[in-house]
Amino acid sequence: MAKFGIVQMTSGADPQTNLKHLKLKLKGLQLQGAKLVVTPENCLVFGSREDYLAHAEPLGEGPMQAEVAALARQLGIWVLIGSMPIRQLDGAITTTALLFDDQGQLQGHYDKLHMFDVEIDDAHHSYRESDTFRAGRETKVISTPFGNIGLSICYDVRFPQLYAALREQGADIIVVPAAFTKVTGKAHWELLLRARAVETQCWMVAAAQWGEHNEQRETWGHSMIVDPWGQVVACQQQGTGVMVADVDLDLSKAIRTNMPLVDHARFSVQQREG
Repeated sequence: MAKFGIVQMTSGADPQTNLKHLKLKLKGLQLQGAKLVVTPENCLVFGSREDYLAHAEPLGEGPMQAEVAALARQLGIWVLIGSMPIRQLDGAITTTALLFDDQGQLQGHYDKLHMFDVEIDDAHHSYRESDTFRAGRETKVISTPFGNIGLSICYDVRFPQLYAALREQGADIIVVPAAFTKVTGKAHWELLLRARAVETQCWMVAAAQWGEHNEQRETWGHSMIVDPWGQVVACQQQGTGVMVADVDLDLSKAIRTNMPLVDHARFSVQQREG
């Protein structure tokens, strides 16, 4: 059993302001005994296409990654940066989750697979992530002292095939850093998280953005941890802040033994190109 922490943020376009807030939240969670902390999507930069292009860093380099690595090392905790803009070798930008261990070493990363290219009935209306970011190409499960952690980001949660693939690859826990819009979050956020937990029999650790980021962008919040039976064990509905909960893999083992879904499955998962 390990204690996981979540940071709920209202991030903006300035990395230094976001890092200042994140630093305080991480210290608070460390004092509460958290061993691994999950932060929201866009936690270090949440702005326009120009903001992401201006602040994108090469993987493993740059001031934002260096500061997070130093914080993880100083506090002795694992930190999952929900996403930040990463510049690939060919110049393309991905929106990428980064997992740092308690020594500040980058243990793995994941480039968001599904781009949020949709029309929503809100002030922002049209969302086109693919205008800024290139979609990822690989699923990722990372071995940690707390269990095997599957990585996903926000819009990914609408695609159960990805979560089935993460389970097939040995995931015990799946993280879902997000910046769900207020409209879609109110309708589907908890429903989707609980469904993915039940389907995969994995713990879901979902850190969210909350509140008004500018005149057009408002996010839903409701960061939560859901157990493999689909029960919400912790939730922060509104406001910025932190929360912690124990993630018990013995519960996962019991549920999987009593209801062996993987053994009963009649379908396999294949990733489509493009």
